[in-house]
Amino acid sequence: MRQRFTVAALYTGGLLGPLGGGVVAPMLPEIAGSVHASTAAVATSITAYFVPFAVIQLISGTLGERWGLRRTVQVAYVAYAIASVGCALAPTLTTFLTGRAVMGAANAFTSPLLLAGLGGAIPRERLSRAIGSFSSFQAAGQSFAPLLGGVSAVWSWRLAFVVVAATGVLLAFAPPPGGPRPGAEAPAWRPLVSGRLGLLSAGAFLSYIGASALPFLVALYAGDALKLRPDLTGLVLVGFGVAGLVLGSVWGTVSDRFGPRACGILAAVVTAAFVAAIGVTGSVLALIVCWTGAGASASLLTVALQNLTMRAIPGNRGGALSAVSAFRFAGAAVAPLAWLPLYHVAPSRAFGAAGASLLLAVPALRAAGNPRGQASGSTSSRA
Repeated sequence: MRQRFTVAALYTGGLLGPLGGGVVAPMLPEIAGSVHASTAAVATSITAYFVPFAVIQLISGTLGERWGLRRTVQVAYVAYAIASVGCALAPTLTTFLTGRAVMGAANAFTSPLLLAGLGGAIPRERLSRAIGSFSSFQAAGQSFAPLLGGVSAVWSWRLAFVVVAATGVLLAFAPPPGGPRPGAEAPAWRPLVSGRLGLLSAGAFLSYIGASALPFLVALYAGDALKLRPDLTGLVLVGFGVAGLVLGSVWGTVSDRFGPRACGILAAVVTAAFVAAIGVTGSVLALIVCWTGAGASASLLTVALQNLTMRAIPGNRGGALSAVSAFRFAGAAVAPLAWLPLYHVAPSRAFGAAGASLLLAVPALRAAGNPRGQASGSTSSRA
């Protein structure tokens, strides 16, 4: 019973980062009015969140393994909640951006360490399905973030950050198990510098900049081209995360059956097609179909990448997961800078370029994939 509670808490923790990271997307104009800044300036809060989140993850996993998963994640939850309250009370853009940066830094010590803790709590034969379930909860965070932001924007955008802070406080009472690993038990840094981990990092970066980091762009398109209100835009954006929420555990089983490399390659191609199609949609229904389809296939891509990474370095799962995740969310930080200039020229160009970037993940996945002839869960070295 205790193990089930521990695993459930780990799954639930997976939604906090996406919830806090994506909540601003549908309420950028409302925040801009309150902090006396332009919408474009407030959009940099996405970058302010994901830059420290990505950079710190280069080391956070290994540090967390050394300091102890339980203590590290618990402190990070509390810091995340305090920073969220700071954002809710922010009177100026500078204060708001500072709070977002602290949120991103704290989240660097939660998401990868929660997944590492899951790897230690789940038997190897159930690992792929557990990764899929964790991905479902992360997708739940992605789903509820735009919905929470959109609904809050109608009343007060500050309410969204209060909800995020309350979630962080509750999760602080249920951190993952795992004590410090000092001295000879400390995980090594050197295995993290490898060709395979580099290729997985490249695939993770492309998976995010080309799909998962696009809610802000879809929200702008929904408002500009389809004239949707913020609350309705939030409902449209929910489809991406809901698809991952529903299919995450299924993709874990599929990844076991066909191998994470093959699943990742297929998912990258399908997601690219859906993303490119968004820029030429002329109705709300078409936008929902394309964005939800992109969420379904992007979820499979995420599960495949996490599966490959989890098995890459068994002695330092946290370090491997955080290093690859650093590049994954670097894609989120770069996305506004990469796609907004193209969007202002023509939305179809921005979405077309984002879709094309996903195709670059295919050769990375092919080179980093599992050894031929091994089943996905047969050995800890597969990946």
